[in-house]
Amino acid sequence: MLSHVALPLKKPATYDDLLALPENVVGEIVDDELHVSPRPASPHALAEAALLVALGGPFGFGRDGGPGGWVVLVEPELHIVGQVMVPDLAAWRRERMPVVPHAPFFDLAPNWLCEVISPSTGALDRAKKMPHYARAGVGHVWLVDPTPQTLEIFRLDGEGWRLEATHAGEAVVAAPPFEAVPLELARLWAR
Repeated sequence: MLSHVALPLKKPATYDDLLALPENVVGEIVDDELHVSPRPASPHALAEAALLVALGGPFGFGRDGGPGGWVVLVEPELHIVGQVMVPDLAAWRRERMPVVPHAPFFDLAPNWLCEVISPSTGALDRAKKMPHYARAGVGHVWLVDPTPQTLEIFRLDGEGWRLEATHAGEAVVAAPPFEAVPLELARLWAR
């Protein structure tokens, strides 16, 4: 006769677990689990840098014909809806964040964020983090995938995500919420 044996539960990850990680990795706590990712490879890093240039000048500083009015940050640590997540880029409207706090993390959910998909992080970004971003009230999420060269634009619709558009290749797009300045996708994949 087999009997049921209770196995010890895995303890929830803590912020101390994050602090103990080496500096060459990115750590996040999602659903009480510690997720550790390597620093991104060059296609990922290039897409992230190109997006910062494309959005930071026009929307962060009002340059190149852009309207300004945003705070755009690279890899901010977010402490929202009980999770610790690090999107590749995030932006807040200036009226919500008039001054960037001098702090190691942010507990104010951004208005927009972008995850650059890597083979090692795609499932985490899509299946685990996206629902928490919706619960936090993030208005738009972009998923940029350098391998198939795609940009997926999601808008918060009630409590879930609605896919607004998928763009690919070298298209020039007006991508919400940054439609005021065209985004040249070819710049994200240029090597």
